[in-house]
Amino acid sequence: MSENSSEQELTFVMVKPDGVRRGLTGEVILRLERKGLEIVRMEKILMKPEQAATLYSPHFGKPFYESLVGFITSGPVVVMGVKGRKAVSVVRKLIGSTDAAEAQPGTVRGDFSTAVQENVVHASSSPEDARRELSIFFPGLVGEKEGGGL
Repeated sequence: MSENSSEQELTFVMVKPDGVRRGLTGEVILRLERKGLEIVRMEKILMKPEQAATLYSPHFGKPFYESLVGFITSGPVVVMGVKGRKAVSVVRKLIGSTDAAEAQPGTVRGDFSTAVQENVVHASSSPEDARRELSIFFPGLVGEKEGGGL
């Protein structure tokens, strides 16, 4: 591998209940892999309320918090650990703006959603968030290397 290994990152990606319900999990995986990212862990789960509360703890107290936790626990999700060169920023560009109505065509949200909450996919916004979010669903994965790299 000729890429600088210090640029390798691990990030968290989740296909939300609306994406799973609409059969878009394969599309999300396809886009990640076509970009050259590697899925190192993946599991389809029904998220527990405690996991949702931890995942969305930065939004605790905001007006949309309760509906966000209710939505994310309303059906199966697919959680993934994804690695690659600058994975956090690469994935964020692939999925598009949080407000899907503003997401560029060609992004997951731009192609498959118009909503803010039911926007098909979640991805970590920083290496720090990636470590925190991965530790909720794949605790051993984060401890393998400190600092967000691999």
